[in-house]
Amino acid sequence: MLNISKSKINKVADLNKTKSMQFVQQRLRYITFNKIMTALGILFLIVMFLPWTQNVRGNGSVTTLSPANRPQSVQSAIAGRVEKWFIEEGQEVKKGDTIVFISEVKSDYFDPLLVERTSAQLKSKSFSQTSYTSKVKALEQQIIALKEERKLKLEQAQNKLLQARLQQKSDSIDFQAAKTQLSIAERQFRRTAQLESEGLKAVTDVETKKLKLQESQAKLISQENKLLSSKNKVINAKIEISSIKANYQDKISKAESDKFTALSGQFDTEAQVSKLQNQLSNYEMRSGLRYITAPQDGFINQAIQKGIGETFKAGAEIVSIMPTEIDFAVETYVRPIDLPLIHPGEDVRIIFDGWPAIFFSGWPNLSYGTYGGEVVAVSRTVSKNGKYRVLVKPDPEEQAWPDAIRAGSGAKTLALLKDVSIWYEIWRQINGFPPDYYSPADAKQNQMKAKNSKN
Repeated sequence: MLNISKSKINKVADLNKTKSMQFVQQRLRYITFNKIMTALGILFLIVMFLPWTQNVRGNGSVTTLSPANRPQSVQSAIAGRVEKWFIEEGQEVKKGDTIVFISEVKSDYFDPLLVERTSAQLKSKSFSQTSYTSKVKALEQQIIALKEERKLKLEQAQNKLLQARLQQKSDSIDFQAAKTQLSIAERQFRRTAQLESEGLKAVTDVETKKLKLQESQAKLISQENKLLSSKNKVINAKIEISSIKANYQDKISKAESDKFTALSGQFDTEAQVSKLQNQLSNYEMRSGLRYITAPQDGFINQAIQKGIGETFKAGAEIVSIMPTEIDFAVETYVRPIDLPLIHPGEDVRIIFDGWPAIFFSGWPNLSYGTYGGEVVAVSRTVSKNGKYRVLVKPDPEEQAWPDAIRAGSGAKTLALLKDVSIWYEIWRQINGFPPDYYSPADAKQNQMKAKNSKN
């Protein structure tokens, strides 16, 4: 209390009679109090220079390291109706065990003999495809035979043309010979007639030469007719060759047209066969999908579809299953300001909900009830809660995590960072500064290796 009054209390009342003044005025007690305060001050200074491990806190939950080991829902690939259940909630199942049997709700699949009838259609179409294939081969053989026959016919017609040309040449020679003979007969006739007029030849000689002249004229006309006839034979041989080519080309074109028609039918039948094969495979696969089985070993958590006769759409969830073999991990979330401080391989201390723990964040070696972990992965995108997801696995060199923990239970994590003095940590907390940025030893070595490789 400030001494601002002119009236003195010790002049008004006797303070020595009070117990508090008696206690304070004792010098021995005063000295003891000073010693205690001095010792506490020295202890406080010593504590201020003790090492303190900086850490990044995070809240998360227990999950699994592999996505295949996380709780999953077994879905139905087809729409259906529940007919019979083969499991109970909480029951352990093995991979391939039947969970539920469903029936079809689409009219396209009501036929109980749908697979057998589709198989019969496939066999019929396969026989049709074989028939088309045989027809195509027969037409190809027919085309080959027609081409061979055309070749032989053309050779025969070429020989006839050659014969006609030779005959034409022979007749032309005979025709020229007849002309020469006629010219000789005309000269002999004129010379004989002149000699007969001079009285040197008889009339009979003139008549004989005239007869020979007429015979030569007749022979010339006959040879000219033969020449014209041989020319006609040459023309007829050429016409026959053209006719053979046109006739066989028509036959071959018709056979090829039939072949392409058969090929078109074959390809169309092959397409139908492929379509039926696809349908048959789909029907067989769909019939197997009526039995919904367990995708892996696990426990049935909950039957989402209930009762008998309940219908559902394709992709609807049927049951929820928890795998048996689990590699537990913890997913925790850190603030963006702390993200640069988290690196894969760092040590993390974990407190599981339901397990009592005494934890000293700055002295993890003095903590009790915490479990060790190691950072596996750090998310590269921010989560919906505005923080970054960090995945932590058990530390193999630490105490094993409790067997009774379950996926989804809460967990608190502290990532251990740089060791600093306590006074520095208090100063940092008062000023609201983030922990000191640092890189782990492995990260520094990797950076040095990268720089050396670039150089």
